[in-house]
Amino acid sequence: MNGIINVLKPAGMTSFDVVGYLRKVAGQKKIGHTGTLDPSAVGVLPICLGNATGAIEFMMEKDKVYRAELTLGYATDTQDASGNVIYTGSVEPDHAAIEAAIGSFTGELEQLPPMYSAIKINGRKLYELARKGETVERQPRKIRVFDIKILRIWEQPDEFGHDREHSGRLPGKMLKKALFEVHCSKGTYIRTLCHDIGEKLGCGGHMSFLVRTRAGRYGLDTALTLEEIRELSDRRRLEESLIPVETVFEDFDSIRLDERETFKYSNGVWLQLDVLNGKSDDSSPYIRVYDNMGTFLGIGEMFGSPRGTCLKSRKFFTN
Repeated sequence: MNGIINVLKPAGMTSFDVVGYLRKVAGQKKIGHTGTLDPSAVGVLPICLGNATGAIEFMMEKDKVYRAELTLGYATDTQDASGNVIYTGSVEPDHAAIEAAIGSFTGELEQLPPMYSAIKINGRKLYELARKGETVERQPRKIRVFDIKILRIWEQPDEFGHDREHSGRLPGKMLKKALFEVHCSKGTYIRTLCHDIGEKLGCGGHMSFLVRTRAGRYGLDTALTLEEIRELSDRRRLEESLIPVETVFEDFDSIRLDERETFKYSNGVWLQLDVLNGKSDDSSPYIRVYDNMGTFLGIGEMFGSPRGTCLKSRKFFTN
């Protein structure tokens, strides 16, 4: 099978758990996910099967959209609701202050990766060190928040207080919460964004819920639950439900080769082209390549040479 399954990941599973599940259900050895989603989070997790795994490097570069719940009043070591409290704030910001703080986190930002993350430093994953109580120096990373929208701000008692006093929470404490939607670049930690907002307000904060609503062009509207995927597999209809890999590249321009050009291109020969089928000079160097019958061959790369514009293969997606 070759194509993409847009999975609606449930809470409690890692991205690798989902891959392992689909490997068994689909009977597919060549399979991979397109960007880690926290175990506690839910939402879209596109999974590539067969030759579509060649698109993973492109898909991981795409921007994402999340809907997150921020709880103010506590900061935790994991920056989400699963961790132990490391700071309890006494400041109680009003709605205007919360709106201003959240709204200030737009544009190009520097974000310090959390210790509880899969980033490797000196060959060791940060979360492995964090679980041992170790903290290492990390370098801030540049991210971009394209847009952030506040959907709701409210107040409610700390429902975890009585069960989790040992972690630093106070039973019955009134907490302010904010629900917001954020459109951001790859590599953005929403947990850290919530932590940083709480820090800016002086009261502490953590992410209490997260849904990824879009990864690249794949949204909740095309996502399938694991139960739906299992049912499709049992009915032998999973393959026909796969999303074609060429949808990953719909933003790229396209070019159609004649029979002679297709033969040369498929054998690794660089093509010199006079006509670029409307390709603009300031667009991506990558281009969708089709044969004379309209079959998607893969992604080519345009480059200049003394003899003019040439085309070489960047990634094949044909069997």
